[in-house]
Amino acid sequence: MSNIPETGRTPRVTIRLVAIQILVFSLMFTLGGRLWYLQIRNGEEYAEKAAGNHVQQVVQPAVRGAILDARGVPLADNETRLVVSASRTELMKMEDGGKAVLTRLADVLGMSYKEVSEKIRLCDAETPQPCWNGSPYQPIPITDEATTQQALQIRERQEDFPGITAEPTAVRRYPSPYGANTAQVLGYLSPVTDEEIEEAKDGDSPLLSSDQIGRSGLERSYDAALRGDAGVTRYKVDNLGRVIGEAENDEGEPGSSLITSIDSRVQAVAEKELAKAMEEARKQFDDNTGENYKADAGAVVVMEAKTGRIVAMASLPDYDPNAWVGGISAKDYAELTGKKSNYPLLNRAIQGQAAPGSIFKVIPTAAAVKAGYDFDGRYNCSSSYSIGGQVFKNFESQNHGMIDLGRALEVSCDTVYYALAHQEWKKDGGNKPKKNPDDWFYKMAHEFGLGKRTGIDLPNEVTGRVPDRKWKQEYWEANKEAWCEYGKKDGDYVEKIAYENCVEGNKLRAGDSVNYSIGQGDTLVTPIQMAVIYAALSNGGTVYEPTVGKAVVGPDGKHVEEIEPKKRGRLPIDRKTLRQMDKALEGVATRGTAAWRFADTGWPQEKIPMHAKTGTAEVYGKQTTSWFATYTDEYAIVMTISQGGTGSGASGPAVRNIYDALYGVDDDGKIHKDKALLPKPQKELPKINRDGTIEAQRQKGFKP
Repeated sequence: MSNIPETGRTPRVTIRLVAIQILVFSLMFTLGGRLWYLQIRNGEEYAEKAAGNHVQQVVQPAVRGAILDARGVPLADNETRLVVSASRTELMKMEDGGKAVLTRLADVLGMSYKEVSEKIRLCDAETPQPCWNGSPYQPIPITDEATTQQALQIRERQEDFPGITAEPTAVRRYPSPYGANTAQVLGYLSPVTDEEIEEAKDGDSPLLSSDQIGRSGLERSYDAALRGDAGVTRYKVDNLGRVIGEAENDEGEPGSSLITSIDSRVQAVAEKELAKAMEEARKQFDDNTGENYKADAGAVVVMEAKTGRIVAMASLPDYDPNAWVGGISAKDYAELTGKKSNYPLLNRAIQGQAAPGSIFKVIPTAAAVKAGYDFDGRYNCSSSYSIGGQVFKNFESQNHGMIDLGRALEVSCDTVYYALAHQEWKKDGGNKPKKNPDDWFYKMAHEFGLGKRTGIDLPNEVTGRVPDRKWKQEYWEANKEAWCEYGKKDGDYVEKIAYENCVEGNKLRAGDSVNYSIGQGDTLVTPIQMAVIYAALSNGGTVYEPTVGKAVVGPDGKHVEEIEPKKRGRLPIDRKTLRQMDKALEGVATRGTAAWRFADTGWPQEKIPMHAKTGTAEVYGKQTTSWFATYTDEYAIVMTISQGGTGSGASGPAVRNIYDALYGVDDDGKIHKDKALLPKPQKELPKINRDGTIEAQRQKGFKP
């Protein structure tokens, strides 16, 4: 018999029990430690996450600030419309992807299902307009023209329209006062994208998914100020989505208003005259092509000469910025972006590049003086100028004999500038240039501000081009392979040119220099660049950075941030030469190529001294480009018409009519100050009231 009692345990069993107890205590300790870690150390972090999962936010978009002209007339503002929107997120949760709901909605709105469904599809590289390029998580507007009856049907039958809302909303409006479209200057809006929200989240102006942002023009340049801050209301909800309280809220603030230097009355005149000039040009016969001028595009800039402020800026073809409000239709988008439209979204005043023709001659005139030629010297204005076997003719082969540089500007004598440019080219070494050539004619263009942006407060300004040695080399390196492949020594004209460019396209040849001297060849400028130059000639040589914005006024109407004109420097010519050129350009209007548009037709020259320069630029494969550059003591106006003919012929009458409107000049040359649109440059800002209205409008009753 064993001596061990029946109630006892063997040592092996005891050890096993102890091991199990240790394991249990170990697991409990580990679990307790984990709970401490989760609840105590990281408890706050997880609590915040849990709370975040049960907070929903409702965004109240900020009312976008208005864009006003110099007198306080709205160029862009807002109006309340009934907007019907769809939640794509809610629709996608439905078994049929929301098709039944959208079909019912289309029936109520008098639209087709296709039209409605296209509105909510997301934009990508393969999806044409219309489509939604904003965040897929925000309500997508279907129409902003819903009637009260349609809105009531949707709201009273909410069970038939889940995910659909019909609410009064502030919608952008472009009222076109006095008929002034101002499209490319104002720009347009479209929904923000997820990528833009991500990029802006750490910046000074973060974006919300409900935001509309400026895509071009002033709407883009001043977007952060105009947009304001949306209000956000946060609601605490339980797991079933029921509201159980209100969380912290962010108060919204309306956007600031932008006062511009644009005068909508002058803008309307400028647009009308540009359109009329192009229409008249199309009636004229072009002897060189054997057909009427196409006059397919144009631009005009009206600038205050002493400040650089833009009074009017027009570009044709243009478009209606209201087409973008509420989402653009497929038809309108195709018309705006298709080749047949000739790209109306372009602001040709700052993005249209063309050879300037003879309005460029103020630059080689200044360059010649800088190079040592006497302004009052005698230069042969022969009917042609020969370089080797190539003959360069004067305009219409005119011969004015021996004249000074002032007279060369007045009659726009090409051969005087041919000879000067050729002589300088030879001094710089010709085809074998010296190590550091003077290149006065090219350097002067850069010093006048060409080949770079003027700095105007509008997006996407282009630089133009000064075809100097550096540009020639870079252009040759980029195109040499194609030229060599296409060019033929004994081919047609184009093939011969390609062959020559292949062999020596990087050389600054004599022909390049003489063509350049009269604003031809590879030279490209924009209307705004030439307006800045001619304004500087008017004001005594100060070069301004042009501006459209004049002041940003806070939503309270009190905080005003004025946008002061910026001086960029001075024209690189001495005061004596400036006075001589000024007198010569006055001579253009009194006895030169522009006299038939001013002095010969009753312009009051003694009271309002006019200065002008005409330009007719030849473009290979196209009809000539018309240029007309002018200034008085107060204003500079530059107009150009692509494939429009001569400067004084096509653009001249329109520019004269704009000046007549500015100064109140009638057909007999008499000045009527009471009819003048701008007897002097605007200086005072319009007063904005607390309620956002303009004091002058409230007092006088604004009716454009």
